[in-house]
Amino acid sequence: MVIKVYLATASGSTAIKKKQQDVVGFLEALKVDYTEFDIATNEENRMWMRENVPGEKKPTNGIPLPPQIFNDQNYCGDYDTFFNAKEDNEVFAFLGLAPPAGSKEAQLAEKALILQNGKDPEEHHKTSAEECNGDSAAPEDLHKTSGPGEAAEMKEPSEKEEEVEHKDEEQGEAATES
Repeated sequence: MVIKVYLATASGSTAIKKKQQDVVGFLEALKVDYTEFDIATNEENRMWMRENVPGEKKPTNGIPLPPQIFNDQNYCGDYDTFFNAKEDNEVFAFLGLAPPAGSKEAQLAEKALILQNGKDPEEHHKTSAEECNGDSAAPEDLHKTSGPGEAAEMKEPSEKEEEVEHKDEEQGEAATES
């Protein structure tokens, strides 16, 4: 996937120049591979950009101003949508790219996944691996009920559980002796 940034290298507007510099500088800081397409010196680039910006994203005069950002043929947005994505730490999602591991955006995406699925992705991977290796219960075993004796046989009691059981037994014996 190639990120395409449509710019005007010969623009008289300082606002447009600053917006273009902001986009390019931020992409470089993130080490995102992108290609610049100059619409000031190449009529084909200008026509392609104008034709491929969706109608609802075009300004009222119908002529979109640079910078315009695409991922291959897919429109990502203009400077304003880029700026909003940057403020929300969603630039990689905006660009249609996977965020690098450990980035703030990746952490936010992971938290959203946890909230959506209700479990930690690491637990999901562990469970899936166990199921593949045959370490977890078979589906038909999930519906069986077990009594207190069976549950105790299935796992080793911890030291605290043993102490509680021992105290319960002592109290039971004391009660029967009285």
